[in-house]
Formats: sequence, C-alpha cells, structure tokens
Amino acid sequence: MRRRTLSRLTIAACSLSLLAALAPAATADGDAAHPTDGADRTAASHSARPSYKRVGYFTQWGVYGRDFQVKDLDTSGTAAKLTHINYAFGNVSPEGKCFTGNVPGEADAWADYVRPLDAADSVDGVADTAGQPLAGNFNQLRELKAKHPGLKVLISLGGWSWSTHFSDAVRTPASRKALVASCIDLYIKGDLPVDGARGGAGAAAGLFDGIDVDWEWPGSAGDADTVFRPEDKRNFTALVHEFRTQLDAYGRSLKQRKHYDLSAYVPAAPDKIDAGFEVRKIMRDFDFVNLQGYDFHVSGERTTAQQSALRAAKNDYSVDRTVRDWLLRGAPAHKLVVGMPFYGQGWTGVTGGGDGLGRPATGPAPATYADGYEDYKALKKLAGSGAYTVHRDRRGGHAWLFDGTTLWTYDDPQVLRTKSAYVREHGLGGAMFWSLDGDTADGELITAVDRVLGRR
Repeated sequence: MRRRTLSRLTIAACSLSLLAALAPAATADGDAAHPTDGADRTAASHSARPSYKRVGYFTQWGVYGRDFQVKDLDTSGTAAKLTHINYAFGNVSPEGKCFTGNVPGEADAWADYVRPLDAADSVDGVADTAGQPLAGNFNQLRELKAKHPGLKVLISLGGWSWSTHFSDAVRTPASRKALVASCIDLYIKGDLPVDGARGGAGAAAGLFDGIDVDWEWPGSAGDADTVFRPEDKRNFTALVHEFRTQLDAYGRSLKQRKHYDLSAYVPAAPDKIDAGFEVRKIMRDFDFVNLQGYDFHVSGERTTAQQSALRAAKNDYSVDRTVRDWLLRGAPAHKLVVGMPFYGQGWTGVTGGGDGLGRPATGPAPATYADGYEDYKALKKLAGSGAYTVHRDRRGGHAWLFDGTTLWTYDDPQVLRTKSAYVREHGLGGAMFWSLDGDTADGELITAVDRVLGRR
C-alpha cells in the first residue's frame, strides 16, 4: 500500500506573483509537444473532452480483500471520466530489471495476467478460457480500453514498497539502458513470462500506453530498505531521458507510429525535490508529473492535522505550496497534475475539545484494512451516521470528521470541486487519484472532479 510519511519542515512561502506570471502562459493541453496517435485523437468517448488529465491508480492487490475489479471502473462510470489509469505497481529486481512472477511481497503474476475471471467479473461479460495467453487484470484492462477508446493505461514502477533497487539499477549508462529495455520488453512489447498457458512473447502487446516512474525517493530516504545516494539526482535525470529515448524509438518503429506517455509521481517536501530532481531537465522528457497532494500529515503523528489541504499556513504543507515549489524550480504549469486522495488519515484518543484539529491523540484510528487509513466510501458512511460532525476550513480547502474522540481528515466531493477549480484557474495539467478503489460504487469522487475538469 502506498503510505507516505513526511517529516515536518518549514517551507518558505513563494510569491503569488510567480504563479500569476507562469500560469497564464501555460495551456491546459499537456500533450501539445507530443501529439497522440490518430486513434486517440478521434476516440469517440474522449474526443470532445478537454485535455485536463484525470489519472487514477488501480491497485494490483485491490482485487483480493477489497474485491475491486477492473469491471468496477466500467459499471461505476469511472472509466468514462478518466484519461489515464496507472497500474500499481511494477517492480525492479536486485539485478536492475523490470520483472514479474509469483513472489510473495515482490510480484504477483497471478493477479496481473494469470487469474481467470468469470463472466460476471469480466468487462465484456465473457469468461476467460483455460488456453488464452492473457487473463487477470491485464486482460480486463485491455477489454476496458476496447470499450473506452482513448483511455490510456500506464504501468507504474516502484511505489513506496518497491523502490528498493532503483538507486542500484541506474548507476551507469549501461545499467540504465538495461533497466529501461527490460521494462519496455515486459510491459510495452508485452513479453510476459510463460506461466502455464498464460504469457509468452507479445501476450500483453498494446496494453500499456506508457510508463509512470514512481521512485520514492531519489536522493533521500523512503521505505526502510530503499537505497538512496546523493548521485541519484543526476542518475534520475539520466534514467528519465533513457526512458524517453527508448520509448520514442520503439514508437517510431511501429507500423502506425505511437507516442508513449512518460510520467512520474513526485514529492511535496522541498528537501526531497532538491535532493532528487533536476526539475528543468526532467520536465523536458516527461509528458506530465503527478504531484503529491496528500499525506501531508499522517496518523502516526501524535497530533491531529490536515493531510491534504489546498492551502495552509506558511510553515505547513499544502497543494498550493507544492505547486508553487515545482513552478519555482522550472516546471511548466500545464505538466503539473495535482494528486487528490480517495481516502483519509485518522486518529483516536483525541483530547482537548473543540473541533479536534491540532489536538493530541493516542494513535491511529481503527479502520477496515489498516489503522489510520480509511477509504472515502467508508468515511462517507461515518459522515452520515449522525455520530460525527463534518468540519470544514473553507479558506484552507479541506474537511474532517470528529466525534469527540476520533478524527478523520479527508477529501469529499465539495473539497475536490474546489481543488479542481484551482487546477483550471492556474492552468495546471489535471488531477490524479490515489486510489480508485476508495471511491463509492457510483464514482462520487471522480464525478465531482469530472464535472469541473471534464468540460471547457
């Protein structure tokens, strides 16, 4: 699970004039420099939509305990409101190569492309057969794309838990070339390892439309076992350029030329930005980047706080400050996609009265899957239970629930509409969501964003 804990830092406030000066010059068309192929331009379900990106993460493991299937993206109406799905996650081996297989905690080929689905759980209503080379989530995503032309699927590499070997893998030009080539072979060309009747050369060809680099974090600490070095910063730049070079070369080699998207998930903390990202250089190669817009504070902290405010005091994290920090370092506004959470952070044992925010707590609040972390669909039920009061900081653009003892900070449709209006106002690239399985069965959150960003 993607859990991100930030250390508290004082962030110098950037001038509002910077945003005002840069945003008008930007366009909401994040693909202007890289025209899409003809099929994408003429896709019936997306052709009339503006170019604001709506990027949703689909979690590989969500098909188990949460029973969230690819088909749910269709029946909820979510797929029609997305431009991109990021499949989370692909892993990098100790040898510095993209890989998959059935390795507990490291890879899950069963979920990816081996698991057969019955007719009831299939996007096209047809059960998988024993002999087909592609099944599982990959086949369902292929069916989803067929039903929603223009929808793109990217493989997201790394994440909090699987960024372990990036630093080792990118230390030399040869190792970077080998890593990128292995990722393109596995995901873009679709050459999956053989697993019984599944897999083989080209088994997943045409499924993935690009690569999302989710290295957390180059040049600074991430998960406990993730290696990091000072030279990660320049090596990350070189890695991004290698991805751009090889993706473009492969796209040109196809009979019908294709542009493959290249994106990344990038941090909010200024020290992490400066330690790992040569912003002006990498933004030349990225189609867009997804900004961290959540986990500004987490349930492991001893005091309750907002986790995803649009605006906050100058010594605190916020979406607005993150946007400004990336603009200040040279990122084009139209390539910045704002992360929005479909979950909340929660504390229990809250004392001190009032509305509960900024008060001491004894620990993370009990929750469905992991203490301190709860899906929006569950928090919506709490909000309507009568036991909790909904509080809002309208200037700060965030909300929380409090029952006198337990507090949950989260984004609801009202908050997401405000953030989406901010994206439009400042000429940003769009919105990203972690993760799609947290929304309601009728896609309440994605609908709130789409009503603002899905129109001109």
